Amino acid sequence: MIVVLRQGTEAQERERLIDWLKGRGLEVWVAQREGQTALCVSGDVAAVDPRWLSSLEAVDSVRCSAEPFRRAGRGVHAQDTVVEIGGVKVGGGHFVMIAGPCSVETEEQIVAVAGAVKAAGAQLLRGGAFKPRTSPYTFQGRGADGLELLKTARAATGLPIVTEITDAAQLPLFEEVDVIQVGARNMQNFALLRELGRTRKPILLKRGLAATLKELLMSAEHIMAGGNGQIILCERGIRTFGDYTRNTLDLAAVPMLRELTHLPVIVDPSHATGIARLVRPMALAAAACGADGLMIEVHPDPGNALSDGAQSLRPEDYAALADEVRRIREVVAK
Repeated sequence: MIVVLRQGTEAQERERLIDWLKGRGLEVWVAQREGQTALCVSGDVAAVDPRWLSSLEAVDSVRCSAEPFRRAGRGVHAQDTVVEIGGVKVGGGHFVMIAGPCSVETEEQIVAVAGAVKAAGAQLLRGGAFKPRTSPYTFQGRGADGLELLKTARAATGLPIVTEITDAAQLPLFEEVDVIQVGARNMQNFALLRELGRTRKPILLKRGLAATLKELLMSAEHIMAGGNGQIILCERGIRTFGDYTRNTLDLAAVPMLRELTHLPVIVDPSHATGIARLVRPMALAAAACGADGLMIEVHPDPGNALSDGAQSLRPEDYAALADEVRRIREVVAK
């Protein structure tokens, strides 16, 4: 239920109404839209008569929302959310370039990559410390040591760091991480999402391998229900009948999500295709269709990478792509 208050309603009167609703076991949060204040009410709203609410002097209108993603949807939040990470803005017209290796391997590797992608214009450094791999016999990441290496790269370059969490028990290790990534396999790990909702760190939420857009937004809703609205959505390809690429990049999801949600939407063409030579055309297409950013894997020696070398660009190729993305963005902005 959405209760829109009349303009000019006193704060004290608004708080009395909020207390009354909460006293009936309902959850209430306040949203601003087009100069008006709305109370978004969830829970057993059948316990409240909307006609009685409408009769109150402070209430302009009452409507029952059929939109399941109440916080993530544009119904009560028309303006684009801008997520700010160490001075870097994402969303609301701010485009972000995130780059780095699939896995943090050594200090030399991560510091070299960080310097190269920063020189090419990247604003955030990605790198996996904890790696949820399909096979238990492949490289699982450096863990806590990998996080320390990411911090070293941040100190050397100034780039904020993005890295994936795989278990809520790891949260104490992520206190100095700038953006916590939730991978595709954990998109519906609701226990983890609830814990992330209690943090106030930006969360990069990847779409699951077979998740619908509604399911992606409901996962974001789990985080937002805990009070954390700093979420960046990521389209990273879904599993289909296609067998020539690692996944199928659903670029139609980008403009569709832009209609459905106020949250920023970025694209990961590396995981979507799994093939380095396909990253460039898909990245350019993502920039052209309205994405708020790109996350691309970069490794100095893809042939010897400990994970996902086949989809990683060399630093010089990333620099060339970044320049093309800038030119695409200029054309789209006209």
